[in-house]
Order: sequence, then structure tokens, then C-alpha cells
Amino acid sequence: MCIDDHPIVREGIVSIIEGDPELKLIAEAENAQQAIDAFHRCKPDVTVIDLRLPDRDGVEVITEIRESYPHARFVVLTSAEGDIDMRRALEAGAQAYLIKGVVRKELRQVIKAVHAGQRHIPANVAEEIVAYMDAPTLTVRELEVLQLVAEGLRNKEIGGRLSISEDTVKMHMRNVMQKLAVNDRTHAVMVAVRRGFIRT
Repeated sequence: MCIDDHPIVREGIVSIIEGDPELKLIAEAENAQQAIDAFHRCKPDVTVIDLRLPDRDGVEVITEIRESYPHARFVVLTSAEGDIDMRRALEAGAQAYLIKGVVRKELRQVIKAVHAGQRHIPANVAEEIVAYMDAPTLTVRELEVLQLVAEGLRNKEIGGRLSISEDTVKMHMRNVMQKLAVNDRTHAVMVAVRRGFIRT
């Protein structure tokens, strides 16, 4: 099964799969709910999934499906190159993580390998995860504050939204900037988006 919200990307994946006589596409989905419904209906051996879906995060889809089907196999094929995205997907149960742009042959090989029960973590993905292995993580509240900063809210507005004082918002942002090793809010948002802490 193939899950991606961009029709042209799905067409490309379909072409790659159907170009191999050993593979057969049995379902497509363009959002999380369609994906979950289609999985229950078709029970594919391997699911190729993007993390950026319009209604929910791809990691949530993997998690929900594997609650009912713990042996479900997933190949993440995404443009998300942040260590947090990678780690969350693999912890949720994805057996492979590929960055969009891989060659046809590699995708076919990875689908077959995952079907055979193997995992596939390319060197560039492993290096990204290892690079931040010992980096501090952000708390839930810090992520909430940072997401609202990314949405353009000022400290006072964030405080009102989260029912905390403006000084507390500033404290959280100081902690965020220290943990991400940046000097200002804009850079904090950029780094957080790139690593996969937040979405914009």
C-alpha cells in the first residue's frame, strides 16, 4: 500500500512498484484516515508511507495500525530529514526510513527486504540520528511555546493561550534556545522545524 498526499508522488511510487513483477500495489491513500481504513480492508504486506499527511502525522498512523496489527511492516518514504522525525518513526515500528529522491531500484529492494523481515536504515539516516543522540530534548511545554512562536504569536499572546505568565514564556524560550544552541527565536524555529520538533 502507498500513502502520500501528493498525487504525482503516488503515481511515481505506483510506477516503481508495478515495474517489478515481484511486487503488487493493492491500495493507495492520500491521508491518515484513508490509510487506516484501507489497511484494515486490504492488510498489505508492506506499506510505504509519508510522514507529512494533511490530517494527521504519519507516525500516528503507524502507531495506530500497529496497535491492531503488531506485525505490520512500514517503509517511511518522506522529505522529513530531521533526527526527531527519524527517531519517532523508527520507535513507532517503521522498519525502513528513506528520504524522497531514492532511486527506483533502492525502493524496490527495500520493500522486498522489509517484507523478508529485515530493517533498512541508510547511512545518512543513521548519521543524523547519531549526531543528536546526546542532545537535550524539549519538554512538552517548551514544544507548545515554540509551536506558538512559529505561528507568529508574541510572548503575551502565548501566555494567554497557555494560561501562563509572560515571564514564564520567556523562561521557556530561554531554555529552548539553550537546548537548540541558538541565539534568537527565529533561529530556534528554523532548527526545530529542520530537526522535526515542530511543524509550520
